[in-house]
Amino acid sequence: MPEIQQVLPKYMQIANFVRDQILRGDLQPGDEVPSERQIAVEWTVARPTAARALEALRHQGFVESRQGSGTYVRDRMRPNRLARERYSRSRDTGRIYPENERAVILAADYDTAPDHVAEALGLDAGARVVRRQRLIHADDKPVELSTAWYAGGIGETAPNLLIRERIRAGTMAYVEQVTGRQARYARDEMSSRLATNGERDALRLPEPSAVLVVRHVVYDVADHPLEFTEAVYPPERWAFEATYPVA
Repeated sequence: MPEIQQVLPKYMQIANFVRDQILRGDLQPGDEVPSERQIAVEWTVARPTAARALEALRHQGFVESRQGSGTYVRDRMRPNRLARERYSRSRDTGRIYPENERAVILAADYDTAPDHVAEALGLDAGARVVRRQRLIHADDKPVELSTAWYAGGIGETAPNLLIRERIRAGTMAYVEQVTGRQARYARDEMSSRLATNGERDALRLPEPSAVLVVRHVVYDVADHPLEFTEAVYPPERWAFEATYPVA
């Protein structure tokens, strides 16, 4: 019989909260994370629970302890930012990028949907779509090349999608606001392949180079596709999904 999933223990919920702050960029490499005392007070838990949360983060490789100083985000922590972290940051701060990241809009126009885009958006083959491509830099190094597609009709309601300028709160927040369609859930599919010539040039990669590819589909409250994005990431960076109970 199907069973309701168990809630994660308190220490893991705390660890996941801090982990998400790291993945969102709110806590940068070298930043100090809350101490056992701070966690115990803010979360109203016992000190051993707070200590176990920090220990879990250490074991997972997110933080390191410095004798007589505190606990800090590891200097080598360089995760790829997935859409989930950016949605969360946009909702909480009104901005999708932390201070050390910036995006350059490379394209914002109408195009003919490639077959896999048309299928993801539930459109006929060769349908007219809005295409919006961006190159994201972290600490002035290119770390993501992504292209978002929308059904062509959305371009009439959301004209800013067709302007090569940043949308500060994020394109999804903007599309929701002007269309009245609310995003309900998203699905990510990850794979790897060799980078194309254009991807190597944009991400400054040698030939040949493997890249991580994430295909991201956002669905509205009626379960209709609202946005399809294909993001390409360079090697030697990684994507982290979730911590979950096994037993």
